[in-house]
Amino acid sequence: MTNLRSAWKWLAVPALAVGIASVSAPAQGPELAMLDKVQPGLWQLKERGSSDAADKVCVRDPRKLLQLRHKDAQCSRFVLSDTPDEVTVTYRCTAGGSGRTTIRYEGRGLIQIDSQGIAQNSPFAFAKEGRFMGTCSD
Repeated sequence: MTNLRSAWKWLAVPALAVGIASVSAPAQGPELAMLDKVQPGLWQLKERGSSDAADKVCVRDPRKLLQLRHKDAQCSRFVLSDTPDEVTVTYRCTAGGSGRTTIRYEGRGLIQIDSQGIAQNSPFAFAKEGRFMGTCSD
């Protein structure tokens, strides 16, 4: 009987290891893949609920939309949410400032951007609607 128990332990260990290996995390796609749906080019960004004129921005890399208030700063990002139609990241910039941005894809040529944080030692918060306008002129 002792030999049977001993043999069972040796069989159970590899079986347990295989079971653990099969419980590993599911494969993930590229980080922030939703932003690959956002077409590079000229975008009109308008503050939601505002009568102010919209800004026109040439977007070559849609990931730059994550830090509009820190557009030229070197910042580290942490992804909070990454789904097929929405991403949320927080970021901290080496020269100071930080933010949290959510971009929601609503269809070809339409996105919603919500961002808040600290820029130039002051708080900021905005909600903008982005509409694709075409190719950049430059």
